Amino acid sequence: MTTPNNQANNPLHGITLEAIVTVLFEHYGWDGLADRIPVNCFIKDPSIKSSLKFLRKTPWARDKVKALYLAIVRRKS
Repeated sequence: MTTPNNQANNPLHGITLEAIVTVLFEHYGWDGLADRIPVNCFIKDPSIKSSLKFLRKTPWARDKVKALYLAIVRRKS
């Protein structure tokens, strides 16, 4: 008996948070990210590393980042 693949329709499956933040940074830059998601990790001395540290501890901000990433992916399709 096989189990169904629960992640088959999940567009974020297999994509790391680091990859998501990198794509968003490349698309918007830090200023653009700070305009869309006003959190200190994008405003004050931003970096991928500091952003990941904050986002891993803050579910509501991580959800906003994922939603913004999905919006970009859907526009490109």
